[in-house]
Amino acid sequence: MREIPYNRFAAVAYARTWATSRNPAYYNFEEIGGDCTNFASQCIYAGALVMNYTPTFGWYYRSSYDRSPSWSGVEYLYNFLVNNRSVGPLAHEVSAAEAQPGDIVQLGTADGHFYHSPVITAVTPEILVAAHTFDALDRPLSTYAYDRVRFLHIDGVRTW
Repeated sequence: MREIPYNRFAAVAYARTWATSRNPAYYNFEEIGGDCTNFASQCIYAGALVMNYTPTFGWYYRSSYDRSPSWSGVEYLYNFLVNNRSVGPLAHEVSAAEAQPGDIVQLGTADGHFYHSPVITAVTPEILVAAHTFDALDRPLSTYAYDRVRFLHIDGVRTW
């Protein structure tokens, strides 16, 4: 197994292209719980180009009914990215000052329930994001209401 760089430019370009519309290659989960993490996964995939097809604990999308929980679930995506020791993208939590375009922000409640996964599109020095469910492109992170926030820096991608 080897590690290759994450293509942040491709991830952000994807986010900019699809932030206010839907890629027909992917199901829109907006009416059944939200589409934000599905969109975040699409952006990560654009920058990684590698999925992990491990049943249940991997990170992949074949169809709306054949996908990993981590593809469209906020906590599952976090768990996959920070614990991945196999193929696919890997990440760790960083401070806001260390976050970069192409990274993921997760917003949560005071009790630690994380519920939204925007993608960072720019740091200018304010963090701007793109997101689905409540569509956004270059929305300042400071305009969201949340109690907790975590920044997931994509470190790279493991391939065979």
